[in-house]
Amino acid sequence: MISRFVVVPAAPSETGSMRNGFRFYCQTAPLGFNLYDNQEKLRLKTVYQTRAEAERACQEFNQDSLLGMLSRQEG
Repeated sequence: MISRFVVVPAAPSETGSMRNGFRFYCQTAPLGFNLYDNQEKLRLKTVYQTRAEAERACQEFNQDSLLGMLSRQEG
């Protein structure tokens, strides 16, 4: 069974650009980690600085999701 939420590297966000001659260079914010929702097919906005933080949050989200599914099946 595939987990609903998984940890993925954060997508860099552009913070500006600078020009050097004819070229423009994009400045990006430091990377971290996001959670990806396999069911909704989207990346959650929260950025975690370390993989350990993201893994803990991922486990909590997956546990809450599982508990929600079980309670719907019982009711």
